[in-house]
Parts: sequence; C-alpha cells; structure tokens
Amino acid sequence: MDKNAVIVMKKKLNVTDLAGEKVMVDFETGKYFLIKGVGNDIWDMLQEETTPARIIEQLLSEYDVAPEECEASVMEFLSKMQAYHFIE
Repeated sequence: MDKNAVIVMKKKLNVTDLAGEKVMVDFETGKYFLIKGVGNDIWDMLQEETTPARIIEQLLSEYDVAPEECEASVMEFLSKMQAYHFIE
C-alpha cells in the first residue's frame, strides 16, 4: 500500500469498546477481532477517509516513537485490515 493512497472503510463492523480495547465482529464471516493499544487510535482514524501518511503523522505527534518503527507498524496494521477486506 502506498503511503499516500486514500483509505476508506469498505465494511461496517459491529464494534464495542471494552475496557480500552475494541472488540469487532464481522457477521458476514463469523470472525471476531480484538484491537488494543495504538490500534484503537488507528481504527478511529480509519472512520474517515485518510491516508497512511496522515495516520503516521498523527501518531508521531502523539507518541514518542521512531518514525521508521511507526511507519512499519502502521503499514502492517493497514495490510491486515486490507487482507480482511475492512478497508480499500
């Protein structure tokens, strides 16, 4: 995925906040997912059209993390979301 590619939510999921974690259920596949930590922040940013570059920039402004580590983690998270067909 290109860092400047526009990301939009492809699938609506049932999401519940539970003690600082997000529990998501995909009723089409019967699978459920648990997101915690910074993944919560990324998921929240995905609720509006955005780009990986914007997500990385926002996280770098909020967290003390090396830019390379932040970018690698964000791109890995987004790849998983794309593999599950949650985003495009």
